[in-house]
Amino acid sequence: MRMQGKRVIVTGGASGIGLASVERCLEEGASVVIADLESSDGSARAAALDARHTGRCLFKACDVTDTAQVDRLFAETESELGGVDAVFSNAGIGGIAPSDEVSDEEFLRIIDINLNGVFRVARAALRVMYRQGSGSIVNCASILGVFGQSQTAAYTAAKGGVVNMTRALAIEAAPKGVRVNAIGPGYIDTPLLAELDDELLQGLIGLHPLGRLGRSEEVANAFLFLASNEASFVTGAHLMVDGGFTAGKS
Repeated sequence: MRMQGKRVIVTGGASGIGLASVERCLEEGASVVIADLESSDGSARAAALDARHTGRCLFKACDVTDTAQVDRLFAETESELGGVDAVFSNAGIGGIAPSDEVSDEEFLRIIDINLNGVFRVARAALRVMYRQGSGSIVNCASILGVFGQSQTAAYTAAKGGVVNMTRALAIEAAPKGVRVNAIGPGYIDTPLLAELDDELLQGLIGLHPLGRLGRSEEVANAFLFLASNEASFVTGAHLMVDGGFTAGKS
């Protein structure tokens, strides 16, 4: 039970990678807060998981673009659970469009959720963790945090920012007992990708030397490692979970 007694917050925790991470942490003994939009399935997901892991899963509505909501999430979690030991800053959105067609509003929206939102969560987490003298923050970056891709200017800018912000936060937080790392997922098999035509899907698969897409639980396992005491000497890292995508081309 690698997370026995740990108190964990997962933003964007109602689906996909976030939900898989919630489930893995519960299996390993943690108490977990699913933080997601009010309109998400988070409340129902938390109720179902709490029935299986009695008293260890709850839902809190949170929009990471709203500082007041983020601060309230951490204040309530600290009050109810007694602290916060690990955070997976996973809330995010995609965005594909030719750069000459992207509006200011759409560009800023992607940045606000994927980059500014990660900072808001980290800032609130650090305030709690500094009081404790311990904690682990894991930010969800991307392969596009280190590689460029056409028609994703806002997304790649945000994820590149997350990678380097993670390093800066790690250096700053280390003397106070807090570790900060990032995960860089490759293309993960989700319902969204299932909607792609077979030719495009096979093209995406071919970008990964392991010859397949990733699974949500494989990213969740990386979070579990970085959040746990097993990674006690790991900070400032960007752990790629990408099937070899960023290793190069054969």
